[in-house]
Amino acid sequence: MRTLQDITAQIRAAVGSDAGLGKSVKLNLKEDGVVFIDGGTVTNEDKPADLTITISLENLVAMGAGRLQPAFAIMVGKMRCSDLSLLMALEDPLTALLSHLS
Repeated sequence: MRTLQDITAQIRAAVGSDAGLGKSVKLNLKEDGVVFIDGGTVTNEDKPADLTITISLENLVAMGAGRLQPAFAIMVGKMRCSDLSLLMALEDPLTALLSHLS
């Protein structure tokens, strides 16, 4: 099982100098903690973001591997988000970023 530190390191490596999202994103991994992405900064600080995605660590990894689609995850309650329209706008760059978790 991957840890918060593993996920954070993989996302940090994928982000490089800029995530290319244009907005700040917080991945709320429930009891495992948070990953906060803003530009080229990736931390585990729990601070306000333009978009907060609440998902389990296991489901985040499944999404990164392409085994779980964002729309399906929301429909079946495996993922929640603070702003659905922003999530839809960022779906492609987020999917590309999360693909580095597989």
